[in-house]
Amino acid sequence: MRYGFWMPVFGGWLRNVPDEGMDASWAYAKALTQNAERWGYDLTLIAELNLNDIKGVEQPALDAWSTAAALAAVTERLELMVAVRPNFHHPALFAKAAANIDRIAGGRLLLNVVSSWWADEARQYGLQFDQHDDRYARTAEWLAVVDGLWTKDRFSFSGKFYTTEEAICAPKPVRRPMVYAGGESEAAKAMIVGRCDAYVMHGDPVAAIAPKIADMAARRRAAGGPPMHYGMAAYAIVRDSEAEAKRELERITTVTDLPAGYANLDQWLSGTQLERELKLQEYSVSNRGLRPNLVGTPEQLKERIAEYEAAGLDLLLLQMSPQAEEMERFAVQVMGTTVGRAPHPP
Repeated sequence: MRYGFWMPVFGGWLRNVPDEGMDASWAYAKALTQNAERWGYDLTLIAELNLNDIKGVEQPALDAWSTAAALAAVTERLELMVAVRPNFHHPALFAKAAANIDRIAGGRLLLNVVSSWWADEARQYGLQFDQHDDRYARTAEWLAVVDGLWTKDRFSFSGKFYTTEEAICAPKPVRRPMVYAGGESEAAKAMIVGRCDAYVMHGDPVAAIAPKIADMAARRRAAGGPPMHYGMAAYAIVRDSEAEAKRELERITTVTDLPAGYANLDQWLSGTQLERELKLQEYSVSNRGLRPNLVGTPEQLKERIAEYEAAGLDLLLLQMSPQAEEMERFAVQVMGTTVGRAPHPP
């Protein structure tokens, strides 16, 4: 199993806890990422939203791609999986900028392509927002242009959404960045099987994840493509006793008056094709992170992670709170990392 962590670009992950002690700042992001390398983490996922979906839209949120470029220059080993939304980036200009970031990072850039769901954000920024299936059609074209510029000396393309004419991208990436994407609709799965290297999923129990992996693997074989990688979001709580872990779970899921971070709940549900209805308490943590039940003692978490690994999952994208302290605890007690003490992010 590979271990990644979500960069807390929103200042945390808990919609019902106003201050999680991890502010949305460059200082925190830099220190956390440099410590994560010491703690043995494989990558960080940097989400891209211009509005803060966790703490409320009035609160700050770090820009994904300028943060990624800065992190590329101050890290050595950690892979940078950066989210990108095609309707927010022209593919030819994006290919040029992302290739440069990959060069700065020495070949450590990964893409998490997200077919946008937040209509209000696109409206506020004056950008196109497509209907559901059109979003994936746009993404397929967008990826074709990016890949063409990364692999061809000159690249021409004429599609419904994008056009290029003998375009040049130089220098190119050190290597073609792997492309991760998620989605539960038929349009999403068809696009991912045809264009991406890895499938990422919201959190779910093993019994739900295993058939999803089997289904995507079968689709990929039928399409004649190479095997895919599989990742899943999860929120982790590790404690010395199960009772301690359950007390922490109760703290982060107790919802009374709805805080600002819940303002977008109805729109998020209407813009996605979830297989099951989200419960209010579940929404206290993003990305269905509580469903994998990575809550308990180190031994319990190791057993559950082994079950996911047996099902074909090879990457966990973890959220924790407060991120620095809990990531260090998880690394030592679950990953088995031996680390020396270092200053935590401010």
